[in-house]
Amino acid sequence: MKTAPISLKQSRMDGKMTPLYKPYMPEQLPELENILRSGALAYGKYARLFETRLSDWIGTPWLLTVNSHNSAALVLIKTLDLKGEDEVIASPMTCLASSQPFASLGIKLRWADIDPHTGTLDPESVTAIINSKTKAIIHNHFCGNVGYIEEISRIARDNGLLLIDDAIEAFGSEWNGKKMGNLQADATIMSFQTVRLPNTIDGGALSFKNKDLFDKAVLFRDFGIDRPTFRDDINEINPGCDITLAGFGATPSDVNSYIGLCQIDSLDELIARQRHNLSIWPDLLSGNEIPVSITPGSNPNGWIFGMLSENKRDSIIKWRQKGFYASGVHLPNNYYSVFSDKSMLPGVSEFYSGFVALPSGWWVNL
Repeated sequence: MKTAPISLKQSRMDGKMTPLYKPYMPEQLPELENILRSGALAYGKYARLFETRLSDWIGTPWLLTVNSHNSAALVLIKTLDLKGEDEVIASPMTCLASSQPFASLGIKLRWADIDPHTGTLDPESVTAIINSKTKAIIHNHFCGNVGYIEEISRIARDNGLLLIDDAIEAFGSEWNGKKMGNLQADATIMSFQTVRLPNTIDGGALSFKNKDLFDKAVLFRDFGIDRPTFRDDINEINPGCDITLAGFGATPSDVNSYIGLCQIDSLDELIARQRHNLSIWPDLLSGNEIPVSITPGSNPNGWIFGMLSENKRDSIIKWRQKGFYASGVHLPNNYYSVFSDKSMLPGVSEFYSGFVALPSGWWVNL
């Protein structure tokens, strides 16, 4: 590892604050200079290899990478044929980046409540707000804690709704031994932004339940271009080709892909270290602090350690004084007027009032 883990004792002694997030970068990137000087910087050899290795690691054949999490969301919306008049059920207790792409295209987000003990979607609340305009459910796995997979999947299936796993903070999390991106959703969206694993500086990925959705997403990712037929035998644009849909320029570069590729072999070790930290934190909490509950079958990735405090502000200050950057992380998205629905939800309010995140990443050694 490039950076030695920071211990609780060391954090107290040297006065440095252990960060809540930290970008991981491999110590060696042996081909990076060659790629930068090659003239072949766009989507190519290393992007395809990165996709293959990710697919193998997750256990799904229908995966593609993109140049940002936002691009992943936009490609997904088009692939699933979600439109401005449609409604999508989601948790407001999530990263703003998970919600804004839908709002930017005029799709109405209907907020469902959450389980105040886990921070994940409450199945009963989801069922209660389904109507004739509902087209999909976004199942956010808050800070790496996998939600109620069976219950939410059953609700989507019984009501003919699309199911999206939002793994912006849950890459590497598992449910009943299967990795996020290979569970029961129609599609899974992932982020490879700087503080995620893997870190491609910026990037993301989509995985799909079937080849039909995957093939559509490949077109939407690349301006609607069908690459095998786009150029002729002398590499000129084929006059006989056609563009049948409006897509985006969302392919990742070989530079970013190579940086991600060089992290694949370290993922198991890094996530194991994070999970070890998750197992230690509960014994370090005070009497008025309890761990966020883990849903049945969930094996979180340890992106952060979540707790619920009787006095959130005091806990944040206390742990920062101890040398660990504590934070509430997210403001519930139903607080923002951009989403039009500012209704207060009891589970969200209860959870947010007590939630505090503590560092448990690969750089922490408890």
